[in-house]
Parts: sequence; structure tokens; C-alpha cells
Amino acid sequence: MAQILVRRIEEDVKKRLQDRASRHGVSMEEEARAILRTELLKPDRKNELGLGTRIANLFKDIPDNDEALPELPDQPFDPAIFDR
Repeated sequence: MAQILVRRIEEDVKKRLQDRASRHGVSMEEEARAILRTELLKPDRKNELGLGTRIANLFKDIPDNDEALPELPDQPFDPAIFDR
């Protein structure tokens, strides 16, 4: 297994790592390994489409989907109220 030495870690970062390790009942070293593993083994999402693009793609093949929207009234809309 490889080893790395990380120098010049800010004191607040070290404290947060200590606190997190303590909450998980592991050493700082093990917590750092877990953080690195979790972050670096995620699937690469740089080519993933955004939510809007994915939604648009769901509806792109619907016939007449390119019709113009109806004219909106000139009066302002009342905001939705959800606490009733």
C-alpha cells in the first residue's frame, strides 16, 4: 500500500478531521482514508448531463412539442401559498 504525508494542514481542518474521526470512532488517519476513498472512487460525472437537459431529452420526441406557448396575461401572478 502507498503512503502519503500531508503537510501544512490548516488547524481548523485538522480539528474538523479529529472531530469527525471521533464521531466515527476511528483514528484521524482512518477517517482521512475514508474521506479520500469516498470522494475519489465516485463515478466521474464531468460528462453527465444537467437536470434540465435530461428533462428536455425526455420530451424531445413528443409530436408538436415545439409549439409556441400561449400568451400570458399582462396582469401579475399571485404567488403560490403552501402553508394552508
